[in-house]
Amino acid sequence: MNWWKNPVYSGYDAVICDGAVRSGKTLSMSIGFVLWASCTSDGGAFAICGKTINSVRRNVITPLIPFMKEYGFTFLEKISRNYIDITFLGKTNRFYLFGGRDESSASLIQGITLSGLFLDEVVLMPRSFVEQALARCSVENSKIWFNCNPDNPSHWFYNEWIKKSVEKHALYIHFTMDDNPSLSVKLKERYKRLYSGNFYERFVLGKWTVSEGIVYTAFSPEKHIYSGEVRCERYVISCDYGTVNPTSFGLWGLCNNIWYRIREYYYSSKKTGFSRTDEEHYIALETLAGNYNISRVIVDPSAASFIECIRRHGKFKVVKANNDVITGIRHVSTALKQNRLMFHESCRDIIREFSLYCWNEKSGTDTPIKENDHAMDDMRYFVMDTIVSGICDDFYAVSVARQ
Repeated sequence: MNWWKNPVYSGYDAVICDGAVRSGKTLSMSIGFVLWASCTSDGGAFAICGKTINSVRRNVITPLIPFMKEYGFTFLEKISRNYIDITFLGKTNRFYLFGGRDESSASLIQGITLSGLFLDEVVLMPRSFVEQALARCSVENSKIWFNCNPDNPSHWFYNEWIKKSVEKHALYIHFTMDDNPSLSVKLKERYKRLYSGNFYERFVLGKWTVSEGIVYTAFSPEKHIYSGEVRCERYVISCDYGTVNPTSFGLWGLCNNIWYRIREYYYSSKKTGFSRTDEEHYIALETLAGNYNISRVIVDPSAASFIECIRRHGKFKVVKANNDVITGIRHVSTALKQNRLMFHESCRDIIREFSLYCWNEKSGTDTPIKENDHAMDDMRYFVMDTIVSGICDDFYAVSVARQ
C-alpha cells in the first residue's frame, strides 16, 4: 500500500500485482492508490478502470468506501457522470470510472489528462484501451497501478509488462492466498476444491499456464452419470442451434440443489443428409419438454429465427443465453467439481463430447477447438443462465468471475 513512500521503490513508474484469487490484491491496491493520490496531489484527475463501470463499482469502490471513511476520507459520487471526488486532509481529487469492455472503449478515455491510473483486472481489457489509458498519464510523477489474475502465458500483458517489468521500471508483486490474513485455512481449502485443471493452476496457485488437453478435466463418468428416474422440482431446456452444424437441446431438472440432464435432443444434418427447419426443431423441442412444466428455454443468442419461432408459438418463455465462453467454461468446471451437474446415461451425445472437447493449444489464447462442442455449448448456456444467475445461491457466492 505504501511502496511509493519507500526510497527503494519510490522511483518506479508502475506497480503490477498478480496472483491467486482472494489474495487481497484488489483491496490492497485500491487503498494504496487512493492513499498515494491523496497524499501527493490536490485537484488532480485520476482514473480507476475495470472491464465495465459496474464491475469497477462492485469490485473496487463498494469495498473501498467504508474502509477509507474510517480513516477520515470523504466521498462525493456523481453516478450519472461516473466520477467520485475524494477529500482527505483538505485535499480533493477527482477519480473517473471507466470500463474497458471492447476495442471501442478506447475512445471513451481519449482526451483526458491524468495524474494516475488504476487498471483492475487488466488482462480482461483490450490492449487498445489499456494503451490509450496509459497515454493519458502525462502529468509529472504520475504512476500506474495494474492488478490481475493470471491468464494464458501468451497474453500480451504478461509478455509486455510482467516479463519486462524491470525494463518498464515497474515494481512486480506476486500474491498468494496466504497473503490475505482474513482467509481461514478452511476457506482456503474451500477455494482449492472449487477449481480443476488450468483454472486451479491460475486461480489457486496463481500461475500463468497454458490451457491444454481436455477442457472439463473434472468430469468423471463414475461421479456424474446416473441411471433411473429423478423427481425434480423445476425444469429448464437449453439450446445450441445449428443449421450446418449440429443442434443440441438439453432438458434439465433440479433436485436437492443438483441439476440433472434428464434427456437430450441432438440432430446433425451432416449425418442424416437433411437439414431441419425452425419449425421441425421446435416440434423436437416440444417433444423433449413432454409434460414437464418448463420454466424457461435458454437459446444460443445468435439463433434469432429460432428464438422468434419459439416466441411465436407462445408456449415457452425463451431467453437469450450468455455466450461468454471462457467465463462459462469456468463456471461449468466449478459446477462439475462441486458435483452440481448429473447426466443420465441416455444422454450419449453430451457424454461423448466430454471426452472430445479440447483446448486449442496452437491458438495462443484460451480457445476451445470448435468441434464436438454443441452439447458443450448448450450446457454452458444453461449453467451461465440458471446456476450463475442465483438459483444456487451458494454457488454464486464463491464465484470470482468479474464482468
